[in-house]
Amino acid sequence: MSGFIVYLVCALLLVAGYFFYGRLAEKIYGLDRNMVMPCDSRADGIDFVPLSTWRIFLIQLLNIAGLGPVVGAISGCLFGPVAMLWIVIGCIFAGALHDFLSACMSATRGGENLPEIVGTELGEPARYAMRLVCIFLLLMVGVVFTLLPAGMISNLFGLMPALGWSVVILGYYFLATILPIGTIIGRIYPFFGAIFLFMAVGMAVMLPVGGHEVLPNLDFFTNQHPKGLSVWPMLFVTIACGAISGFHATQSPMMVRCLRKAGNLRRVFYGAMVVEGLVALVWCVVGLSLRAVVVGDDAQTFEALILQNPSFAVHQACTLLLGSSGGMIAVLGVVVLAITSGDTAMRSCRLMLADVLHVKQTRMLPRLALALPLFAIVITISQLDFGAIWRYFGWGNQALACFTLWSITVCLRRRGRSCLVALLPSLFMTCMCTTFLLHAPECGIAMPLTWSTVGGCLVSALCLVLFIRFSFRKADKDSH
Repeated sequence: MSGFIVYLVCALLLVAGYFFYGRLAEKIYGLDRNMVMPCDSRADGIDFVPLSTWRIFLIQLLNIAGLGPVVGAISGCLFGPVAMLWIVIGCIFAGALHDFLSACMSATRGGENLPEIVGTELGEPARYAMRLVCIFLLLMVGVVFTLLPAGMISNLFGLMPALGWSVVILGYYFLATILPIGTIIGRIYPFFGAIFLFMAVGMAVMLPVGGHEVLPNLDFFTNQHPKGLSVWPMLFVTIACGAISGFHATQSPMMVRCLRKAGNLRRVFYGAMVVEGLVALVWCVVGLSLRAVVVGDDAQTFEALILQNPSFAVHQACTLLLGSSGGMIAVLGVVVLAITSGDTAMRSCRLMLADVLHVKQTRMLPRLALALPLFAIVITISQLDFGAIWRYFGWGNQALACFTLWSITVCLRRRGRSCLVALLPSLFMTCMCTTFLLHAPECGIAMPLTWSTVGGCLVSALCLVLFIRFSFRKADKDSH
């Protein structure tokens, strides 16, 4: 089977996942398509503002599709074609399910944020823990998606150093955080979306059209990482946003608050994640196809560029496939992905802090009072080592997905629905995150992989036992 056919089959599987597995997930949840949505029941003109479905879809897509499906997929291709399997299987059965059902839970609770949803399903200790984890993760997103695009813009245009571009980006983030959602985000995202679509479609088309062999190596069973990093669990943290990301569940309530019809929840949330999976697939295939190609002024292989600087490798790939002018627009598309995740991350952070402090957000002064200290923290964190920031962000992102999946599992059980669709990815992600924390030498305990995996399996088994005990208690309570 040729590489192009495999590429096409993977893309078609992602699309089929939306139509078949997405519809199954909606049926299992038992979504009431006629329920009153938060934009009608809690309209405030600031955060609960009705928007058109196409605009919400575009905002949600740009919210969740940060640099993860680009830089993460490019880095993940070093493990070999197995990275494609994780993107397709992870997106359909874990990531899109995670995004869609967490959005359904938020919609049925009046647009509640993720920590409040988790608290309802898993108890008060989980609520307070999730508040801390979510706010910390969103602040890390604000830092990561300021520094990376600032560096890329500085390399692309010059004009001023990365520090100056960081100031400009943070200024935009601040305005997007405190102003009504329709003032900036609702108006500028269609323009950003056009740049993003040019990047994604251009790279997908020009790889085969440009005469490059698509997927010359289809060995799915050999770990090909040049540094010998193990596929388990390293691949599953390296490629997060293209397969599953806990960050997405922090963004969904923002768009749930603007959606007019419950019947469009699957289209927006499952659909946006599938599109992100397609973007990650494109970049993974680009990386796998160009891996041995010599690029750049230094005549290095593309693989060497990825190891040296994944962001620079993305720039070189865009220029190679689309030419200098097209490459510049494509790189801007990658920058857009980062900025359109950073701005909504900071906005979500402000909303979560408002929930914690019970501060109404209809007036400007309370919004300023919450936003100013948050941005002060972001500026402080940005002075730390970026490598450490990125590693902890990656693990924290997947750990957050674990909490969200377990909340979905418990929610389905409480609703009397089949919970297997959420239970299986919950167990897998719990095992993977625990194994990574025990094994990873740079941000974990550095235990041997075998023992780390045993530890991951034990933690997953413990979570399963606790869930079964909860299920029996609920059954006993219902019988009485």
